[in-house]
Amino acid sequence: MSLPKAELHLHIEGTLEPELAFALAARNGVALPYADTDELRKAYLFDDLQSFLNLYYELMAVLRTEQDFEDLANAYLARAAAQGVRHAEIFFDPQAHLARGVGMGTVVDGLWRALGESEAVHGISTQLIMCFLRDESAASAMETLEVARPYLDRIVGIGLDSAEVGHPPVKFREVYEAAAGLGLRRVAHAGEEGPPEYITEALDILGVERIDHGLRCMEDPELVARLVRERVPLTLCPLSNVRLRAVDVLAEHPLPAMLDAGLLCTVNSDDPAYFGGYVEDNFGAVREALGLGEGRLRELARNSFLASFLDGDEERRARYLAEVEAYEFGG
Repeated sequence: MSLPKAELHLHIEGTLEPELAFALAARNGVALPYADTDELRKAYLFDDLQSFLNLYYELMAVLRTEQDFEDLANAYLARAAAQGVRHAEIFFDPQAHLARGVGMGTVVDGLWRALGESEAVHGISTQLIMCFLRDESAASAMETLEVARPYLDRIVGIGLDSAEVGHPPVKFREVYEAAAGLGLRRVAHAGEEGPPEYITEALDILGVERIDHGLRCMEDPELVARLVRERVPLTLCPLSNVRLRAVDVLAEHPLPAMLDAGLLCTVNSDDPAYFGGYVEDNFGAVREALGLGEGRLRELARNSFLASFLDGDEERRARYLAEVEAYEFGG
């Protein structure tokens, strides 16, 4: 049994394994430019964020129907359950689907067919976070928020993802203000490729409660002190950071220094089908490469529940935290 944990940085579209991509392509009559799953898996060996994003959006063409999104979510949840995930806050990218003529209802209803049954079927409580693509316009983000209004009973918050450099958080001030007015929780990718200043902007201008990635905060000691003081969670994705060259090798990842500094760090998988591992794979990788002991691993698991949006169900959070404390590590 794996260490109980919450996953807070997971793009559902990034869980599309080659086998499922081909199955959905066949079901929907979509021609993929790859001979077979082996050739497609080789394409997952990209060089940087942009080359990853190109493939990521290309493969979204196979997602067409509610059934496709339900199958995608169920495939992730089954894997997550096997890796100790007890609670998952799942990102989705509606603009990427709307641009292909796939409606918001198709995406949300399809995902919710899996998420609504997740606790009964997989033992995982779930929440859904709608992300805006930062390389699209702020007007497009606002339009997407409006389109999402009928579905906000199933969407707990908003996020900001895709290509970071050149798209500072301030660009999305108005849409975040509108989302706050609707009672939505707010997170944003910042400080992965972008500078530490993007993290500060996300906090001060967007009013985010959690920073996705954020590893470049370590370049700014004053920012680190603030994040520690205000207990702002960081959703780190170590294997992703290596695959996208944010760090050269996992042994050089700043996670130990971040924990030593008192930062509220969590470990997550980001786009696990593309980055070589799901969340427990990330835990195992940092345990081995960074020499993290049981105390640190337990701290990361505890942090994941403390950083989650379970504020409305403290009894559930307390139950999950008790599972972390009771967990016995194997040899």
